[in-house]
Amino acid sequence: MQASTLGAPVQAGAGSSHAAALSAAPFVNIAAYKFITLENLEELRPQYQEITQRLGLKGTILLTPEGINMFLSGTRENIDGYLAWVRADARLADLEVKESLSAEQSHKRMLVKIKAEIITMRMPLIKPEEGRAPFVDAKTLKRWLDQGHDDHGKPVVMVDTRNDFEVDVGTFDNTVDYRIGKFTEFPQVIEEHKADFEGKTVVTFCTGGIRCEKAAIHMQNIGYDNVYQLEGGILKYFEEVGGAHYTGDCFVFDYRTALNPQLQPTETVQCFACRAIVTPRQQLAPEYVYGVSCPHCHGKEQA
Repeated sequence: MQASTLGAPVQAGAGSSHAAALSAAPFVNIAAYKFITLENLEELRPQYQEITQRLGLKGTILLTPEGINMFLSGTRENIDGYLAWVRADARLADLEVKESLSAEQSHKRMLVKIKAEIITMRMPLIKPEEGRAPFVDAKTLKRWLDQGHDDHGKPVVMVDTRNDFEVDVGTFDNTVDYRIGKFTEFPQVIEEHKADFEGKTVVTFCTGGIRCEKAAIHMQNIGYDNVYQLEGGILKYFEEVGGAHYTGDCFVFDYRTALNPQLQPTETVQCFACRAIVTPRQQLAPEYVYGVSCPHCHGKEQA
């Protein structure tokens, strides 16, 4: 299978409204990561701080011994300039990027952090740069879901590796959701349910690809025979084929809160008080007071 390529034409499922939104929105939002050994992180950090400040970018960059993870927002010119600078590093020359656009920058400040892991799993034997788990691209996955099985006739089971509150905003139809509160819970729960997937093709997925890549590698390590990761996660799936076989929106960790399959911000918000997801319908309730409370926490703040 071939990986999805950046800049592939938007398919019919994405709709013409997506193209119109792209032309009207002045800011480009990118999500990208790569598992690769990085050393001298204390020397790299000021370099990334300088380039992002000079280009007026907002967002977060995580530098770790196992690789890099970034969510950034800026003008097209400055995002392109930043990516050219990043890819000048031979280790990151093939960095894959997911894009969406918005009327304002999706982040309010710029942070460059040094961390132990790109996404915390606490499974030190997982080293994706030493060999990726097999992946399925968006178009192939849609075809599998359309026909109800993979190319070998095995039933396809989608496994959501995200946290429960993210899943509640939207997910693939008939997905397996273990209601985990944090990613460190995933290794144990997936091992406990290994027998449930015998004779089936498992596709792990997440927002942008990081968690499902680690998850698929862990599943291989504990004996899963036929497991794939969704290349580029939900955001790449939306970009390539739209919202087929997906219900709802995709939670994102910035001010937009959620994106629809056209990669446009929705009216869903996150409560300032309890951080719960508040749907447009829930925002009509008297318990929802912007910046104060929502139906999930109203009355509990005093207690």
